[in-house]
Amino acid sequence: MGKRRGGRELLRSLSKKQKKHLREFGEEHPFYDKVFPCCFIGCYCCYCLHSCFAFQSDDSDKSSKESDSETEVEQVSGYHKLLATLKTSPESESEEEEDESESEEAEESEAEMGSEGSQETGEAEEGKEDKNDIPEEEEGATDTAEQMLSQEQADGTDTSCDPHHGVIEEFTDVKHESEFSLETNFMEEESGDCNADKTDSSSSQALPEDPFKQHMDKELEEKEIEKMATLPKTSSQSQWPRLGQVVFSSTLEKQKTFKADKEFDVKQLHLHKPLESTWPKVNKQFLSAADKPTDSSFTPLQRELFCVMNSYRDLFYPERSALTNGEEIRHAYCLHALNHVLKANAQVLSNNARRRDRKPGTNTDDHRDQGLTRPKVLMIVPFRECALRIVHILISLLEVNDKKKIDVSNKKRFKGEYGSDPEEKPPNLKRPEDYEAVFAGNIDDHFRIGVAILQKSMRLYAPFYSSDIIIASPLGIRTVIGAEGEKKRDFDFLSSIEILIIDQADIYLMQNWEHVLHLMKHINLLPLDSHGVDFSRVRMLNLNNWSKYYRQTLLFSALQDPQINSVFNKHCFNYMGQVAIRNVPLTGSISHVVVQLPHVFRRLEADSVTSVIDGRFQFFIDKVLPEYRDAIMSHTLIYVPSYFDYVRLRNYFKKEDLNFTHICEYTKKAAVCRARRFFLKGEKQFLLFTERFHFYKRYTIKGIRNLIFYELPTYSHFYSEICNMLKATDSGVDATWTCTVLYSKYDAQKLAAVVGIDRTAQMLQSKKNVHLFVTGEN
Repeated sequence: MGKRRGGRELLRSLSKKQKKHLREFGEEHPFYDKVFPCCFIGCYCCYCLHSCFAFQSDDSDKSSKESDSETEVEQVSGYHKLLATLKTSPESESEEEEDESESEEAEESEAEMGSEGSQETGEAEEGKEDKNDIPEEEEGATDTAEQMLSQEQADGTDTSCDPHHGVIEEFTDVKHESEFSLETNFMEEESGDCNADKTDSSSSQALPEDPFKQHMDKELEEKEIEKMATLPKTSSQSQWPRLGQVVFSSTLEKQKTFKADKEFDVKQLHLHKPLESTWPKVNKQFLSAADKPTDSSFTPLQRELFCVMNSYRDLFYPERSALTNGEEIRHAYCLHALNHVLKANAQVLSNNARRRDRKPGTNTDDHRDQGLTRPKVLMIVPFRECALRIVHILISLLEVNDKKKIDVSNKKRFKGEYGSDPEEKPPNLKRPEDYEAVFAGNIDDHFRIGVAILQKSMRLYAPFYSSDIIIASPLGIRTVIGAEGEKKRDFDFLSSIEILIIDQADIYLMQNWEHVLHLMKHINLLPLDSHGVDFSRVRMLNLNNWSKYYRQTLLFSALQDPQINSVFNKHCFNYMGQVAIRNVPLTGSISHVVVQLPHVFRRLEADSVTSVIDGRFQFFIDKVLPEYRDAIMSHTLIYVPSYFDYVRLRNYFKKEDLNFTHICEYTKKAAVCRARRFFLKGEKQFLLFTERFHFYKRYTIKGIRNLIFYELPTYSHFYSEICNMLKATDSGVDATWTCTVLYSKYDAQKLAAVVGIDRTAQMLQSKKNVHLFVTGEN
């Protein structure tokens, strides 16, 4: 009786919040426990509850063994109830706010209780010992907190939108897993799309075959695979109206010459139903009155590019410009990628319905419509702003009109993490137009996000194995792939990529090109785990490990570079062939030099590409540098594109005790200001200057009188920008200015971009060192 009365008195003494907590979790709130070792901030997270239970069970000497075991069982059950509640019951925003207010009140009341000193001396000493042990327990607490954070995000809780938040814990939307699952949805649930599929199949007799089905349904033979793996490619050239010189290469025999379609109807492109009506509206901003009415939905550039994309051939376009045609190209490949995903998903959903309605014992080999993993499209872009624009384009392409808005999950969080604040940009910052275009918006280069598209809705932050499209930066995808020997690494989601889009590839040369090469080595490999795939639905091309021969690669760059060409030539195996744009520059960036400056191009000899690095260094220290050691040749800037060459020169200058300063992309701001001041005043004779620093900062270096290009710049317009810095010099005579450029026969592409194709041919024909004096007027 005494126990029952005590229990009733205890219930009466509880507040409404305490009774609610007791009713939900089967125990009192941990804050009101007399023994309070770890929850000193009034927190009732899983980690704190677990610690409290463990502490209480260890210090129960005053009670009997039976009561000890009973309370321990009750406490553990309450802990499991809490975990089950967090995993299953979705909390509303009002409940979250109530919980936050409760925790705040608990903190305040705990502080008051601590000031009253109601705890006994022994308990206080034990509390001190526990507080001293807190740093040792922080790792476990951090892991549990991250698990709680990911669980809250899965339940739809809107956490902080800090862009760096994803570095600590990857955010993936698990809440909408069943809604966006391809296995549990059917074609009938998509309003009208089933009829559209039937209409397309019935009208296919009049129109040519769908390129998607033609490409994915083709079954290659082992002889053809061996031929593509061993034999060299045969190429042919043709002139297109807008793209210019197009080079088509393929290994398979009897390939027809690929020509541009002068005019085509949108219906002949086999666009998925919603895209036929949304594309003209979305692309309207790029169209002009000069476009013909028959193809008014595409610009001339988009028409020819999409003609190649829709044929599922690989494409390399090295004339992308952030100022002019960048957004046109982005819209074109977004249309192609979305069209591919909608068709693939529609095929799966349609076969789901057929499998559901089939009779027992029916052959299911006709329903092979999937890869080993779900992701079909991988888009590699340099900055978060690019991913933001891509998602906006995809959303606008799916919205038929203003009344029919598609449902986009986690859109608020996406805008917070990938958007930018206009006030963050410093005022009165003068930079070239191309710099402003490239570095617009959020320029964080460490990100990755999965996008699932199903039933006229979009799911952002989808887990990779539940995504249709993955948008990532090279660094973001590299941290997931990992390196050999790392425990946490995953690249199975890349096993069935059908379209790879690498946009703005030239920027990756300024970031880390090794990340791109690492990606190409791990794409379209057989997965190490099945990941719950239904092998009866997997295409034979995936089971035979032939995915790379069906993958289409779209590569866009602002320039032609040997490293980019190597990726396109050595890592693209599409059986449909490759299409590369190979236009040669006629004038070169030297025509944009506004100062009267003599340009001296000095040729160095090298036997191979690998030996040119050491040959350039020896040529520089033996023949070029001695001419500039004299004090008369002061204010000499040495432009070094490669960071490794920069380190090598810096170490040599230190060893020779030369009067120099240096600036690279890792130099701190104070050191940069100090180096610029020393160089301007003539206190330092040489300035080592890296290309990547100029790419990211675009500072105007004053005081230059002598220029040395240790190697031709990667971006041809950097040559004219650096030369035009001489006009910023306050004092000096034009006749004393010099410009020396080192080049070899392996720099033909860079040389042509600077001086033009005609001068390049003349300079490369001569085997001796060529001194070519050119002025800006020429």
